[in-house]
Amino acid sequence: MTHTQQRTAIVTGASKGIGAAIARRLAKDGIAVVVNYATSSDAADAVVASIAADGGRAIAAGADIGSRTGIASLFDRAEQAFGPVDILVNNAGMMKLSPLVDVDDDSFEEQVRTNLGGVFRGMREAGKRLRQGGRIISFSSSVVGLYQPTYGVYAATKAAVEAMTHIVAKELGPRGITVNAVAPGPVQTDLFMTGKSDAQVEAITKMNPLGRLGQPDDIASVVAFLASPDSGWINGQTIRANGGVV
Repeated sequence: MTHTQQRTAIVTGASKGIGAAIARRLAKDGIAVVVNYATSSDAADAVVASIAADGGRAIAAGADIGSRTGIASLFDRAEQAFGPVDILVNNAGMMKLSPLVDVDDDSFEEQVRTNLGGVFRGMREAGKRLRQGGRIISFSSSVVGLYQPTYGVYAATKAAVEAMTHIVAKELGPRGITVNAVAPGPVQTDLFMTGKSDAQVEAITKMNPLGRLGQPDDIASVVAFLASPDSGWINGQTIRANGGVV
């Protein structure tokens, strides 16, 4: 691949929060981006517009990552718009917190379908369709190390993502494709802040050695590194981007 050849990335769950920050950062780095959304088409269009205003290339593409056909449709859209795909960022996920004894079957199955099934199908599709030297970057969570009450199902899905990351890295290594995961700590997004009192947010902030919450751009910077040629020797790893909380 020449240095002038456009690289293309798919970012799932990219209409808001961390995903939107990743999409904007990759576009800033000269990568064409497919901004995936599940329901927030207006928000995804706004991300695409901001990328275009900064001189980047992006399209919005709706798909349910938890469905059997969602991720394949994103690869189809990407290839139609920009050509072969180089980078998949498995960012989309969902979190429903409850003590394990209170988790109903629907909540369990929904989290497994999206957080684990979506990443599994993403890795599988990427393994078939990424160009030589591509990048798969998935999302775990630092709750896998914190083991906090009420996070049982969510943490379990993320631990599974880490296990698949290590294994798929070995399977796709011969094609020069690296496979890594990012495990953020608390990040100041609407998703994180909703339902938390000021006291709760303050307590979580004080847990961090750096004395602040993460910002979406903190995580986007790590993803940008893993997507770049500079990360070529990082493979099969989980990077805990959390300011030292665990």
